[in-house]
Amino acid sequence: MTSKADQSFNIAVHGLRGIASVMVFLAHLIGGVAEHVYADKTAFVAAQTPYWNFGTYGVWLFFAISGFVILPSAMRYSLGEFAARRFMRIYPMFFAFSFLFIVLNLITQHMPELNDPITILAALTFTNNFIGTEQLTPNAWSLNYEVMFYALTALILAFGVKSRRPLLLMVVCALAFSYLLWKPGTLFFIAGVLIRIALDRGIMPNLTLARVLEPLAAIALIYATSLTDLSFHRADMAHPITWIAILATAVYFYLAVLPGSLTGRLLSHNVFQFLGTVSFSLYLLHPYIYLPMRMIFVRFELFTDNIALSMALFYVAVSIPTLIATWFVHKTLEVWPYKAVFHRRVFAGAPEAKAV
Repeated sequence: MTSKADQSFNIAVHGLRGIASVMVFLAHLIGGVAEHVYADKTAFVAAQTPYWNFGTYGVWLFFAISGFVILPSAMRYSLGEFAARRFMRIYPMFFAFSFLFIVLNLITQHMPELNDPITILAALTFTNNFIGTEQLTPNAWSLNYEVMFYALTALILAFGVKSRRPLLLMVVCALAFSYLLWKPGTLFFIAGVLIRIALDRGIMPNLTLARVLEPLAAIALIYATSLTDLSFHRADMAHPITWIAILATAVYFYLAVLPGSLTGRLLSHNVFQFLGTVSFSLYLLHPYIYLPMRMIFVRFELFTDNIALSMALFYVAVSIPTLIATWFVHKTLEVWPYKAVFHRRVFAGAPEAKAV
């Protein structure tokens, strides 16, 4: 018998998780080398800039995915159980990498300004945005958005749908609106939620029209997000390209999650589904392999004037250990803690990650 969790599994969404994590990985791999190794090679830097812009946009695509998948979970569980499940979903691995960063930074003193207790405590409690300190482990800045979105979504549903407490609902909605004004990137989460509601209610376009619009929306999305490095801060909202990127994301994502979508068919391959399953591990892990490998290549002068060959070798040198370590981290820090507490898989309905 298929469970409700299995029924809510969307193969396109799961594949897009993998695509988003690979986008960020490749952006750091290519863009990081361009910035720190080949900064004087202006032609190379200019050529890779659109790829960097599009790759880092993968984080915002993650946010739309989070909005889409979190609504059923927030509705299904009590406030306490939802919080516990979200905690076990992200915190064990987040804490492990944060602890690794703290230890390494204390030893190397690479960034001594991040060693003070307040910065460390704020990072570990996802409150660093509010007091103006830095997040520690690379890429974990995005988890600040995730945690706030989880909390606000769960509270809105708890007070507006489950218990009908209008005064508390108004307070939470006011907080949510304030956070949206402060962090406009939250619009990606909201888009994901609205698309989930539309899909659950059977609001779908004509199939023929959807098949025509889906690739067009994807092209518009890629073009818009490659033009500039979009951070979706308040200042960015004055630029039309920011709104085009948000709108293109919403339209494409809506069409991609429909049954029988082109995206769903393309991303149904086992490779994309594997990447979707390990996407969170890949996202948090890869800087810890990329950065040391870049230092090794610099130390042994493996970055030569033959940029194409150097980048190809660097890509292989980083990708192979990253994929192997990702699988191990996924099994030990992502799957095991969650399964030990809740006795179920992280992604019900998704193919289980196998050894690479």
